[in-house]
Amino acid sequence: MLIHLTPDTWSVNNFLMTGPKAYLTFSSSVAAGAHSGMEECKFQFGWERWNCPESALQLSTHNRLRSATRETSFVHAISSAGVMYTLTRNCSLGDFESCGCDDSRNGRVGGRGWVWGGCSDNVEFGEKVSKLFVDALETGHDTRALINLHNNEVGRLAVKDTMKRACKCHGVSGSCSIQTCWLQLAEFREIGNYLKIKYDQAHKLEMDKRRLRAGNSADSRGATAETFHHIHATELVFLEDSPDYCTRNASLGHHGTEGRECLQTGKNLSQWEKRSCRRLCTECGLRVEERRTEVVASCNCKFHWCCTVRCEQCRTLVAKHFCTRRDPAAPNHIRQRSRGHRR
Repeated sequence: MLIHLTPDTWSVNNFLMTGPKAYLTFSSSVAAGAHSGMEECKFQFGWERWNCPESALQLSTHNRLRSATRETSFVHAISSAGVMYTLTRNCSLGDFESCGCDDSRNGRVGGRGWVWGGCSDNVEFGEKVSKLFVDALETGHDTRALINLHNNEVGRLAVKDTMKRACKCHGVSGSCSIQTCWLQLAEFREIGNYLKIKYDQAHKLEMDKRRLRAGNSADSRGATAETFHHIHATELVFLEDSPDYCTRNASLGHHGTEGRECLQTGKNLSQWEKRSCRRLCTECGLRVEERRTEVVASCNCKFHWCCTVRCEQCRTLVAKHFCTRRDPAAPNHIRQRSRGHRR
């Protein structure tokens, strides 16, 4: 079954009519893939100062501001990966005519005791179609456009680099004397984790400002070519330092951290999540406010013959923590800001 666009999908409609008309049959998968990419972005940055707001995709591709920060590099990569991932999966499921499993390796010896076979996910198809759609959004030829195209490619390579080999045993009495193996997509969460590491390691392009201001000139293109010569294909790149995400900036689509929830207690929290109140509140000059919220959930469920399940409604007080402005009468506190890239 095709993955369809959900009604609450916001800016991913920008992807729909970009590609050649011959590829409009894939538009639903393209939009769903871009949406899944942005949902993964929200998950990866859920407890950081920049939390992948709904304006992120539009600001990085269609808005005249066309920022080229570390964050927009991730947006381009995860969106591109999401589109390729969904197209590849739907192809392998047989949802498109004249497209199915990648059996180009089938029958070849892959290694000691195994051969290629089965139904490998057709990433070549997904890569080709996603590139036609997503890269077509970049109509310029300046440095920013080349950076965006590079980061799009990083996302597509992430889909390939995280693929897994799955195998099935063959042999007498389950001896597994020979295995048939195929390549399959990893879970999309793994791709998100992979790209988050790339985000943390992203490389800032240091370019001659005079040549950069030359725009789409031979001098500007020459400067860009020289810079990209030393950049690895799997490395995210950006051009501008990130703004202060602590404070609200409506023109850039940044909401600031005031009013954001943070985590202080809970089971199985990572160290990064445990530090979220300090990162979102304290270091942004805000205080942490605890609010008790009543949560209603089903409980004490019992099965009754035949055939219903009846539950009670239990009410529980849950403590949540939010970033709020300090009391003006309280002593002034010096804002602590991280010297690295602000998230």
